[in-house]
Amino acid sequence: MKKTILLLMAGAFLAAGCDDLFEPAIENHPDIEQQMHDDPEYARGILHNVYSMLPSCYDNSEYATDDAVTNQSSNVFLQMATGAWTNTSYNPLSQWNNAYNALQYINLFLENVDEVRWSQDDPEMNALFARRLKGEAYGLRGMYYYYLLRAHAGFTAEGELLGVPLINEYLTTTSDFNIPRATYQQCLEQVYSDLSQAEQLLPWEYNDVSAVPEGFQDLTTDASKYNNVMGAKARQLFNGLIARAFRARMALLAASPLYQDPSNNATWEDAANAAADIIDYKGGVGGLANDGLEYYSPSIVNSADDGNNPAEILWRSGRSSNNTQESQNFPPSLYGTGYMNPSQNLVDAFPMANGYPIDHSAGNYNEVAPYANRDPRLAKYIIYNGSTISEKGVTINIVNSSTDGINVTENRSTRTGYYMRKRLRMDVNCNPAATSNQPHYDPRIRFTEMYLAFAEAANEAWGPKDARRGYSAYDVIKKIRQRAGVGGTDDPYLEECAASKERMRALIHNERRLEMCFESVRFWDLRRWKENLNESVYGLQWNGNGYERILVEERSYEDYMYYSPVPNSEILKFSNLKQNRGWE
Repeated sequence: MKKTILLLMAGAFLAAGCDDLFEPAIENHPDIEQQMHDDPEYARGILHNVYSMLPSCYDNSEYATDDAVTNQSSNVFLQMATGAWTNTSYNPLSQWNNAYNALQYINLFLENVDEVRWSQDDPEMNALFARRLKGEAYGLRGMYYYYLLRAHAGFTAEGELLGVPLINEYLTTTSDFNIPRATYQQCLEQVYSDLSQAEQLLPWEYNDVSAVPEGFQDLTTDASKYNNVMGAKARQLFNGLIARAFRARMALLAASPLYQDPSNNATWEDAANAAADIIDYKGGVGGLANDGLEYYSPSIVNSADDGNNPAEILWRSGRSSNNTQESQNFPPSLYGTGYMNPSQNLVDAFPMANGYPIDHSAGNYNEVAPYANRDPRLAKYIIYNGSTISEKGVTINIVNSSTDGINVTENRSTRTGYYMRKRLRMDVNCNPAATSNQPHYDPRIRFTEMYLAFAEAANEAWGPKDARRGYSAYDVIKKIRQRAGVGGTDDPYLEECAASKERMRALIHNERRLEMCFESVRFWDLRRWKENLNESVYGLQWNGNGYERILVEERSYEDYMYYSPVPNSEILKFSNLKQNRGWE
């Protein structure tokens, strides 16, 4: 494994035009450490490489779940879900090489950060830069370990719950490469330790101030210096709030059924409190952004200038002007290729506007008019037969006589009777005769995710209506449903569910499914909950007289596939590495 990392790192640095990492320095040429010490921009570039390797916000892993399929037959997630997933090929989940490559950069940076002359003439500025950049590095290391654990932790054939190898020093050609996987608990403690370092070193958010915050006055009392390093110009870099969000993510993952074991001391209470800290910072239940449902809409995206975050966004990518999402996912009639085909399974999960599920006697669901009186999120997130695109003055007809019908055109048409609407800007034009781009960003973390994490963990730890943090799981879910326009003032179905932890759990899981759909969350949720991975995917077809449910795609997962494999290439090279059960 380490040899792989070294080769990757060498290639990355050579591509970047840096001195070779592993050979002795040529006479009169500084080695990489010395170059970092003398050139702060060079040193900062080491950390910027780590940011460039962040996992994609939208990886489209929904294709491997019951939420969607794709019309691209060669897609790796489709192949994986239908039986081709192995420990040697078709494993798009792997974070191994990318994360350990990033960790090598981070460890190199941390070993040299205090020796870099960040500011030649100003000791206070030098100390501020060192503190911020060190905090970023620790936070990023904790984040990459989180992604490694999510992708590769699991039980061995002997029943031992293992995480991943912990490598917290810069590797050289003399390092011992044959390192075993640490226990899950050791990895959990490492993540929390790194994130705690980031929390202590960094401000919650990067904002300009008129007076230096108390925790930074030992470095400077000059607000202009503080603002130059910790102010608005640093927005979208790793900060204390992001560290706390990854703590909540890690705690929720570790407490989930998938990792229950006597060797793992994570609790639902830990996860609830970690998420509650962020909710408190946001202003409690009332801090949930009213417009958070459509964080991707033109008005919200356009407001996110100068590094500012909309109220819904905790962390995001930078803005760029393009039409990539639209050209890939618009229906053919809008000159798109319709990659993401939402499932009937997902559509059925949206309740009626009165809050009841469609199979509840009080829901008043009409099979003849299946989209009438539904949860308003359905129309916001999914294009169905008869959907109107007001921005373009068109109605989308998903019938076989239409360009947008099921399987009308290979690799362009829907397979389920649905197209994705979420994530897309309807003011983009994909017509080749008059193509237009618009600003976009990807949400790395939304505040709604933190509210949902609290609701899930609090319900498991304390029950639906325990408000020991000043609000309960019930309070949060009620607010989320009210924002969506579901359930009315009283929300009687929510009241039914709040009578038991089990019913509330099912409702919370469903709300998370709806709120986070198409955001690369469902795949991991199904696994950590240990829910059925082999739900067949269905669609809905208009046959001229009514709607007919159709089977679109079957899943082919084995029980051991709740856990992903360690890359087989690493297992073959290093005898101390153990594979997850079933992947041997």
